Amino acid sequence: MDWTEKPIDVISTGEILIDMIGQQMNHSLSETEDFQRFLGGSPANVALNLNSLKLNVRFVGSIGHDGLGKYILNEFESNKLSIENLRLDQTLPTSIIIVSKTSGTPEFMPYRAADYHIQESQFTKRLLQQTKVFHTTCFALSKQPAQEAILKAARQAKNFGAELSIDLNYAPQIWSNKAEAVAVIQKYLQLNPLLKISEDDVNRLLDTSLSHQEIFDYFQSKLGVNRIYLTLGSQGVKYLDKHGKIIHLAAQPIKYVKDATGAGDAFWSGFLYGYTKSLSQEKCLKLGLKLAAIKLQNIGGLPKDLKDFYDTF
Repeated sequence: MDWTEKPIDVISTGEILIDMIGQQMNHSLSETEDFQRFLGGSPANVALNLNSLKLNVRFVGSIGHDGLGKYILNEFESNKLSIENLRLDQTLPTSIIIVSKTSGTPEFMPYRAADYHIQESQFTKRLLQQTKVFHTTCFALSKQPAQEAILKAARQAKNFGAELSIDLNYAPQIWSNKAEAVAVIQKYLQLNPLLKISEDDVNRLLDTSLSHQEIFDYFQSKLGVNRIYLTLGSQGVKYLDKHGKIIHLAAQPIKYVKDATGAGDAFWSGFLYGYTKSLSQEKCLKLGLKLAAIKLQNIGGLPKDLKDFYDTF
């Protein structure tokens, strides 16, 4: 099947959980008094975002058979996002993450249970054959059985002609064995996916602060990845053009940050939206920056009205 004819735009797989987001801006978790519940998890955010943008999306993940799991099911159904590949675990609770509200990188505490119990059987041959892009995260690869199930499905999807994608959202709180993390990440990067990475991700993973040139050199020369997108928060994003030159695109100007949680997911959602439309790297990234700016000005998920995003074309 020709890539452009594949009926499923994106499979997004990995962590799905409840974000309990602090309501006091720029307070540490120890100082936060009130929290509000939102559906969270980076791949789940990406799936919901792309669904809001009218792409044909499938989310593959695992939740508990409990009240929070029911809340997630209701959110999927109210957003008309398929629950066909969402596994309901009968013994483990839905995972939770406590998150600070901040204009920068949030502080968080994970309480993980059902989210990493993704099974190989959730990735059917038909599903993998029909998708344009297979997306996951470092977080999703941090525990078994999800790790092996996702790696196997990614290899199969690539063999069927899909593009692979990963958000390398490494954090020691979710993957304390750094040597194992690097080894597993390398297995995925050997498949030459679209790679989204931030300066914080690099610092946490490699225990060192690298220049932007060194970051590109590390992932391109050592790991063989040639489509690298380095997100810089309020400074925008850097990427390699077709000549191997590092290009910088500035972030969209915004007046006030209401909630930074999920801004990176919004950026990558905008990028993948453009990618499934076969737009240029620069156009994809501009769509990503626009959607991130929209998200930063909204608490929780994206707003219902996304006219400003489509005006980016």
